[in-house]
Amino acid sequence: MIAVMSFCAISVLLVLGIVVRSSFSIFQRLFIPSSVIGGFIGLIVIQTLGQFMSADWFVAFGQLPGFLINIVFAGLFLGAAATPLKKIWGLAAPQFCFGQINAWGQYVIGLGLVFVFLGPVFGVPDVFGNLLEIGFQGGHGTVGGMAHTFDKLGWPAGADLGYTVATCGIVFGIVIGMVLINIAVRKGYVSGIRTFDDKEKLERVGVYPRGKQPAAGLQTVQSNSLDSLALHISLVGIAVLIGYGIKELLVLGETFTPVSIQEMGIMESLPLFPLCMIGGVLLQIFLRKTRLDYIADHGQMQRICGASLDFLVVAAIASIRIEFVVAYWMPLSILVAVGAIWNIFTVMYIGPRIFKEAWFERSIAEFGQAMGVTATGLMLLRTVDPDHKTVATEAFGYKQLLHEPVMGGGLWTSLAVPLVMLGSGLVVWFFCLAVLVVAVICWLVFFRTSQTAISTKGIQK
Repeated sequence: MIAVMSFCAISVLLVLGIVVRSSFSIFQRLFIPSSVIGGFIGLIVIQTLGQFMSADWFVAFGQLPGFLINIVFAGLFLGAAATPLKKIWGLAAPQFCFGQINAWGQYVIGLGLVFVFLGPVFGVPDVFGNLLEIGFQGGHGTVGGMAHTFDKLGWPAGADLGYTVATCGIVFGIVIGMVLINIAVRKGYVSGIRTFDDKEKLERVGVYPRGKQPAAGLQTVQSNSLDSLALHISLVGIAVLIGYGIKELLVLGETFTPVSIQEMGIMESLPLFPLCMIGGVLLQIFLRKTRLDYIADHGQMQRICGASLDFLVVAAIASIRIEFVVAYWMPLSILVAVGAIWNIFTVMYIGPRIFKEAWFERSIAEFGQAMGVTATGLMLLRTVDPDHKTVATEAFGYKQLLHEPVMGGGLWTSLAVPLVMLGSGLVVWFFCLAVLVVAVICWLVFFRTSQTAISTKGIQK
């Protein structure tokens, strides 16, 4: 009954999140997702009333994120339309460079802060510095996927602290992002924005009015054969299976390496979810080669991934162990604050100097993604460019195709944690610094705008 009770509990929390968000305009103005609100309600209930409740209601919460993130990553590219790499690179190159500067900078700042200050003063382990990129760029899903790695390598607090950083990232990303947008409006960097007061009541709440409800996706098979949603879920399951197979091969391959490397257990500690993303890509390539790609609709895949992510966020926040957060609250606050300052710097300084057009729209999308996952970036972008009049939406989307396989839950995010925890923290820091320097050089050589002054109307002179 544990599975049934956990499912029912998360469902109730999600609906309560919607009800609370609909009832209090402060949450609507701040664009706080219902899943985050529901997660906090669950956290409060468990911390205050948990001792009077059956543990079966929430005992599985801590295990769900690690499972659901595999579904989210497996479906990222399934059903996506084929786009020529030349077109992707031509539009997304400066966006990709910006994202790489920000992400590698988070590693350099996070690990550097631990080596120089947080470690000597508060005694935190080196991997504490990884939490900045894992929580900000990766979010709750990435933390959930890394939970097994933290446990296996002897630092179970890492998952709880990572969830806390991810939660702070979403909340602060939205709040600070809206502050930056208001500054941009006053300075004339953007125009034509619909404010909260300009929106209809249902739009503020987050509900589509009757007659204007968009389709959730296309049905690709007839129901007398198989329900279309069941087919898409099955495709996600196959992508996860491919990812699992890849991991097993990597673990097997590690047995042929020197004993010193085998003892580190890097491949065993590598989380599954980035390999599920590779599995999804390989499956999509197979479908295209066999001319069966029409049976996978990206819209339905997005709904599956989105639903999984909402359930994941609720379970992740509700299962945070407060005792770990209290024990690390000071170094955690410093890490989050310094990380937020770095993200603001990249938006306001690098943004207008790397993007030739729509610099703020493209920068604010990156800020949201760098603080609180892709959905936050898209939300902030829709606020400043609701009608997609600039290239920002297309450029940001193409950039994610290049960025996500590596950072924000990609292969490097997954590999860096076991490397640091197994004693190579300084090596990882120097490597991140070297990549950051390369990214900065690429910006200055290939993408730096010739004139950086911004007029009061937001037009680069």
